[in-house]
Amino acid sequence: MTTKPKTVAVLAANPALTSVLTMVLAGDTRLRVRPFESEGELFAYMLVAPLDMLVVDFDREGRPAYELVEAIRLDPSFVSRDLPVIALTRAITPPMRHQSISAGIDEVLVKPMSPRHLLQRVQARLINRSVVGLLGNGYRGPDRRDRVPMPKPQPSPTRRTTDNVVPLFPNNRRPMHPGLEP
Repeated sequence: MTTKPKTVAVLAANPALTSVLTMVLAGDTRLRVRPFESEGELFAYMLVAPLDMLVVDFDREGRPAYELVEAIRLDPSFVSRDLPVIALTRAITPPMRHQSISAGIDEVLVKPMSPRHLLQRVQARLINRSVVGLLGNGYRGPDRRDRVPMPKPQPSPTRRTTDNVVPLFPNNRRPMHPGLEP
């Protein structure tokens, strides 16, 4: 049984970068890559066809990537609004980080980076299908996910609870050299 190829949209800062990223991503036969030159082209495509992932560049002309992703998440006319998003940027600032999280951008990769690294991140996102900006339930990012309750560690009789050091040998071990006893 063959699986349907996943469709990945690429909207990079310039045509050369778009071509390189498209070529590398298209090397995976499980991916169908759609390059776009403008936000308008991307939105027109999204009105009629679903996307499985978006790769967008913060450094492109036009509105910032986080605003583009917010527009996608909030527009009910798009076929796929809850797609995973990977953003590219030359540098990430604390405000950009917060804007990315609130918009539902799943990952931000700092350029320059290997196009192969982007391919690996796209493959990982599509396999795990984890989306930060899920619709309907509000924001589901890392700081608001339901955490799995972890059992509290049991105190050890040979270790103080405030120690960062784990003893390798119990206290009852005899030293190898009898003259070196404490």
